Amino acid sequence: MKSHKIAFLLFFSIAAIYCTAQEKPALDILKPNIIYILADDLGYGDLSCYGQQKFTTPNIDHLAQQGMLFTQHYSGAAVCAPSRSALFTGQHTGHTFIRGNKEVQPEGQYPIPAAAFTIAELVQEKGYKTGAFGKWGLGNVGSEGDPLQQGFDTFYGYNCQKLAHNYYPYHLWANNNKVLLTENEGSNKGQYGPDLIHKKALLFIEKNRKDPFFLYYASPLPHAELVAPEVYMNKFNGKFEPEKAYIGTDAGKNFRKGEYASQPYCHAAFAAMVTLLDEQVGEIVAKIKELGLEDNTIIIFTSDNGPHQEGGADPDYFNSNGPLKGYKRDLFEGGIRVPMIVKWKGKIAKGSKTGHVSAFWDVMPTLAELINTQVPTKIDGVSFLPTLLGKGIQKQHDYLYWEFHELGGRQAIRKANWKLIKYNVNNNGKYQLYNLENDLSETTDLASKMPEKVAELSKILESSRTESEVFQFK
Repeated sequence: MKSHKIAFLLFFSIAAIYCTAQEKPALDILKPNIIYILADDLGYGDLSCYGQQKFTTPNIDHLAQQGMLFTQHYSGAAVCAPSRSALFTGQHTGHTFIRGNKEVQPEGQYPIPAAAFTIAELVQEKGYKTGAFGKWGLGNVGSEGDPLQQGFDTFYGYNCQKLAHNYYPYHLWANNNKVLLTENEGSNKGQYGPDLIHKKALLFIEKNRKDPFFLYYASPLPHAELVAPEVYMNKFNGKFEPEKAYIGTDAGKNFRKGEYASQPYCHAAFAAMVTLLDEQVGEIVAKIKELGLEDNTIIIFTSDNGPHQEGGADPDYFNSNGPLKGYKRDLFEGGIRVPMIVKWKGKIAKGSKTGHVSAFWDVMPTLAELINTQVPTKIDGVSFLPTLLGKGIQKQHDYLYWEFHELGGRQAIRKANWKLIKYNVNNNGKYQLYNLENDLSETTDLASKMPEKVAELSKILESSRTESEVFQFK
């Protein structure tokens, strides 16, 4: 009996070792590499796969051809910091802590609190290596909102979103170390910030190719200022007549401290910046293929809000918001509906398209389900993983909510195809009502004709937020 027991135990041990070895690849598949690419102020119509006619974005188009294109995806807010806060916390702007662009001195923005639980912390708890590259804007260096305090192992780029306006900066940050860019001293243009950030992001991928990693690639492109390297400007100069010129800040105490530089060829510069962004996306995809990581890497590309009108930008010339009304800072569709493309070879159907209504606060529960971890409580998001994989039942939002804390205060809600908007919140502004199914461009206000619908949606809108002591309508 004893010999039989020993033989059984030996067999069981060998089998267990064998099974463990066989199970490891399956576990790895549950922890795919995650790359989240966030463009800055890229409009719904600024990509050729979304209808851009004046220039092309072949690499991002190819990403769409290899994955899924979303037609009804929404940013977290109509401006930078609150949009990112909604992304990282899984909460819309009626609940997330950061609800506006609030600066702190001498450099940075009001910090997201230590108590906030972020996407980076979510994946870090599951053994992911985490890196943030580009523009942060959620807390100054050393504060509780510092990316190193919010789940990131490494950071390189602009901590302050205001300084990210300038593409030949005097310094960037490597974790908590200030990196002086001596080639940009004075008015020199020796080191283009987005290029430096891009190279560091590619190195992060190489360094962590053997571990599951989360790369948050928050490009500062194509926000103003409208400045691109000469080699890219030369591709487009003279091609977008009549050109538009902008007179900005080219010297003095505010030079490269957030003020925009002059640009005599604004149209060419914008096309050049989007082209550079497109090439950088292509290089990230190529790096993943080169390292043999394509089958186990999910890539998400999107933008933080609608197109801007700053520093000489001309979104109407490029039809940057496509068929949508409004721009950055608006809660009309043009300010908050953004492109989103998701690719995962072998998992997401090539060339697929979806009209599933989703928003930034859905990314956290989607990634939680993706890596098989518990979805945090007190979030507003709904996982869209069933839509991506074409499996299971896709839960729908009851409604989506946004608020904006400048220009008198703005609020908006979308429920099914109905959109209710309130501007001048501080002055008891009137509601506007639109049916997006029949009026995507929000041209016909139905509020006076449908008071019952306004009453129904306004109750939801007014109950969709908690008060904030830090961020008030103004």
